[in-house]
Amino acid sequence: MSVRPWRDIHRRKSRQVMVGKVPVGGDAPIAVQTMTNTPTEDAKATIDQIRRCEEVGADIIRVSCPTEASTAAMRLITRAAKVPIIADIHFHYKRALEAADAGAACLRINPGNIGSAERVREVVRAAKANGCSIRIGVNGGSLERHLLEKYGEPCPEALVESAFEHAKLLEDADFHEFKISVKASDVFMAVAAYNELAARSDYPLHLGITEAGGLIGGTVKSSIGLGMLLWGGVGDTIRVSLSAEPEEEVKVGYHILKSLGIRARGVRIVSCPSCARQGFDVIRTVEMLEKRLAHITTELSLSVLGCVVNGPGEARETDIGLTGGGNGRHMVYLSGVTDHHVQDERIVDHIVGLVEARAAALEAEKLAQAAE
Repeated sequence: MSVRPWRDIHRRKSRQVMVGKVPVGGDAPIAVQTMTNTPTEDAKATIDQIRRCEEVGADIIRVSCPTEASTAAMRLITRAAKVPIIADIHFHYKRALEAADAGAACLRINPGNIGSAERVREVVRAAKANGCSIRIGVNGGSLERHLLEKYGEPCPEALVESAFEHAKLLEDADFHEFKISVKASDVFMAVAAYNELAARSDYPLHLGITEAGGLIGGTVKSSIGLGMLLWGGVGDTIRVSLSAEPEEEVKVGYHILKSLGIRARGVRIVSCPSCARQGFDVIRTVEMLEKRLAHITTELSLSVLGCVVNGPGEARETDIGLTGGGNGRHMVYLSGVTDHHVQDERIVDHIVGLVEARAAALEAEKLAQAAE
């Protein structure tokens, strides 16, 4: 039995689909996605942006395909990318057919604007022929007219009904390699819709709060919505929708998963907000450490606290800890135990060196275990 049952997350059992080489659903890790914002026709700019997203850990990247020129560029993009590429399709179903031929690993279609059932079936045929999966992307801002007439306005019930209608279209065409999203910009609507869909199906679910806002506001809004769902065990892949560069979406996505103990990448920093008791400039120190440690992908924890009120306690729970002391002399903890002291002027370089050494040791241990 867990020693911390209040932290347990019992993940919903969903079936698994493949997005290229990335499994989504089942017992696979929750995948982190983002979406490029360059003109897809500009293959070089799009690939450059994909590279930046790959570097911060994106598992899957979505690329919009609104024109023939964009789907033509997809051939270069899918070949250059190290992660699976999803083609985002709206209005023009033929773009989905072209994107499937161009190497897309998945086709994202919005049932509310893709057109008739026959057009959806054509997309299914293209997906089957090219080994693509599909995401049914229901959105509160583009629900079908008959559902808006039935319910009077976007609501969780309408989102879920749309999802089931279009899942049936795919299943009737003997296609089962699909996942579903029921996004809304209203947190309560989105959470209610996802929970209802999760309770009534085993479909893998792509989570997102759509049009969440800018970097700060959108991060808060997404964290609340996605956090509620993930804590309840709902969700197989996530995208944080921000009016910011796509690599920022990936970073926020990982921070959300890291905060819930679901998935970790890189250094988890525990730091205080600082106050008059601080023995060093906590805010500036954390800013510098975040930048200097951004290249670390190994999971480990670092506490940075300005004084001895909570510092020693937090340090006992982290791999490396720094607690402010008097006269510019601060305590450093390794594996929860006081180990040595460091002077003001050496703090950042010293902690970076310790983290890098710890990460290297952990990776060496993994390699040794794999070789046994």
